[in-house]
Amino acid sequence: MRRFEFVDGNSSKFWMPEVQGATFIVTYGRIGTAGQRKEKAFPDEEAALREYTKKVAEKVREGYAEVGAGEAPAAPPPKAAVAAAPPKLVLPRRVAPATPGPELVSAAGAALASLQARLKGPSWKVTRLARKARHALRALGGVDPAAHPALAAPFAALMAHVVGPKAEGRLPVRHALGLLSAVDVAAFQRATEMWKAAPAGSVPTGVAAARTLGDPELALRVTALLAERPDLRDGSEDAWTKRWSVLKPHVEAHLGGAGSSLSAFIGGVDAGGDAHLSKRLARLGA
Repeated sequence: MRRFEFVDGNSSKFWMPEVQGATFIVTYGRIGTAGQRKEKAFPDEEAALREYTKKVAEKVREGYAEVGAGEAPAAPPPKAAVAAAPPKLVLPRRVAPATPGPELVSAAGAALASLQARLKGPSWKVTRLARKARHALRALGGVDPAAHPALAAPFAALMAHVVGPKAEGRLPVRHALGLLSAVDVAAFQRATEMWKAAPAGSVPTGVAAARTLGDPELALRVTALLAERPDLRDGSEDAWTKRWSVLKPHVEAHLGGAGSSLSAFIGGVDAGGDAHLSKRLARLGA
């Protein structure tokens, strides 16, 4: 008897068809159980075989994969094992999907250029322009700036200003991470490689620490949380706590799978005398 299985997320099902004379029979159910049996009688064996062929094709289209023939349903797993199986974690999107038109792309490019041109200005103005640029980027639905000529140059220039000469104006790392959090994670990977290649001591401590996670998406989100400054009106402590509560299980699962732990990760970060970073690390472990 042929056996087909479908495993995706919380679904874990099997389906086994057979024909006996003019009767089409299926045994189906959750993997690990004996399942249920259904029979359907047809006028003749040929009609039953046509039903068999049709149903097999339907199951394959639905995503079922054949796992072998002659296999009986597996014995039910121990209840303790079922209870211990963790639910599948799905990391929420950072940015709502969108299909931006050229006007929105152009507006985002203008916002980035405006921020770049005023990096030497007062901090409150830089903060306001950085917030405006972040909102303009978010409206694009998570694009990769490198894929759009109107965005590529000003975005790359702003990332370079994070570790560039102070005389040319610096973009605070928290603002850079705000921009990176609004676009595709590939931009974060390019930026961190750029910062890594900068003169020694230029790479922001929180960025260097999060890179050790080995997962670019988690690294971006953790770095952004470490750099956020609610005391400078970058957000609120309540919003920070909510974001970390959503992200924390994913970070713990990732670290656990690598044979590490959240406490080990936090303990391995040298804050370098940065009081704000020390405070944020303590919040991660709370």
